[in-house]
Amino acid sequence: MYGYLEGSLIAVLIGFVLDLIFGDPSTPLHPICLIGNLIAKLEKGIRRLAGAEESGRIENNQRKNRREFVCGIVMAVLVIVISTGIPAILLAVCYHVWFWLGVAAEAVLCFFLFAVKSLKKESMNVKSALEKDGLEAGRKMVARIVGRDTQALSATGVVKAAVETVAENFSDGVFAPMLYMMIGGGVLGIFYKSINTMDSMVGYKNDRYLYFGRFAAKLDDLVNYLPSRIAALILIVSAPRAGLDGKNAWRIWRRDRRNHASPNSAQTESAAAGALHVRLAGDAYYFGKLYKKPFIGDDDRPIESEDIARVNRLMVTASVLSLIILAAIKGALLIIVFMHRAG
Repeated sequence: MYGYLEGSLIAVLIGFVLDLIFGDPSTPLHPICLIGNLIAKLEKGIRRLAGAEESGRIENNQRKNRREFVCGIVMAVLVIVISTGIPAILLAVCYHVWFWLGVAAEAVLCFFLFAVKSLKKESMNVKSALEKDGLEAGRKMVARIVGRDTQALSATGVVKAAVETVAENFSDGVFAPMLYMMIGGGVLGIFYKSINTMDSMVGYKNDRYLYFGRFAAKLDDLVNYLPSRIAALILIVSAPRAGLDGKNAWRIWRRDRRNHASPNSAQTESAAAGALHVRLAGDAYYFGKLYKKPFIGDDDRPIESEDIARVNRLMVTASVLSLIILAAIKGALLIIVFMHRAG
């Protein structure tokens, strides 16, 4: 085992506090940046070695599709092994040298994997830009945090996109990493983020990635399946504590949690939509192509820029509650382990 169970619990707690204070640091040495660079280089190398591209022209035939799917699997396995293996070795060495050195190193890793403050900051920048500098500034700012086309978004569309991003990313940017880190420390956390990063880079249903990125996308669906549902329940429980409607969050979640092509994305979006009494989702453009999507939530009132602040209040409340619950569960399990050892 790369470290101590108690060490990983302390590291997650420290990492969470560091994220609340400093936010996600912008550095090329950020583990997610390094994983992103690894994915880009492996994709290019594997496609070239396998002949998946010829003179920039992507073929369209059954044999090519199978080849791309296999290439995607190879890339995914290499990304996971490298991304997880290197931190595991480094943490093992640190813990072997001195327990508290291991805790410190793991706390830094956990800090890099949380996104509470950065998620709030980036989405609130959208609110500020929209209110102070107008629609075009809001579009440019929201383009930093969403994957959809933003050039033609209305003010309502800009706000919806920001609210949806906070709601969805509470699961894969906060709760899921926290859950995996509580289970297996920073190593399991980086394992999760390597898959999540692959999905964000190659998990598109377009000509280039439909087959190459399919394995990574399905793997991301798998590792997020349980966390997304627990995260939605945490949002529902947190809603009254954030001054929002928990009962309606429960009602909309039960009704609309499957209103998305992804099995996971609508889970937290539906809970947030219900808590806010607004309607989210609907049709959107990606890479110039219109994608028809069902709505999530009821159109009880027009969505407004202040909803970005409200959903952030919900996200932060849910993040703190998640930490308390998961830390209490792990702490209780550690007590049981210690008592067993002592006995």
